[in-house]
Amino acid sequence: QVQLVQSGGGSGQAGGSLRLSCTASGRLFSDYYVGWFRQALGKEREFVAGISRFGGRTNYADSAKDRFIISRDDAKNRVYLQLNSLKPEDTAVYYCAAGNRLALRPREYDYWGQGTQVTVSS
Repeated sequence: QVQLVQSGGGSGQAGGSLRLSCTASGRLFSDYYVGWFRQALGKEREFVAGISRFGGRTNYADSAKDRFIISRDDAKNRVYLQLNSLKPEDTAVYYCAAGNRLALRPREYDYWGQGTQVTVSS
């Protein structure tokens, strides 16, 4: 079992930056792939970024490429999502998730954080 607790996020201006954190407890966090997803109001949950075990490989949605950075610090049992060059369309609830492979679909992940709101104003 892994428990994921998210922090960070909040409100930002277009062009600004925010950072999200996802802290794990329970089983060895480094065993898991971690993904970040987001869900805007009235829309389906979508993949944003993912990172492999030990951080050797990352994957980004087209909407996140060149703006967001996913990283992990297994010594702290933590994964980060740095949101740069924010746009109003980045407004959503962001979730971190842990699973056994780097996947794009939410159903591939076994453990989820509680979600954190990101709101970007123009």
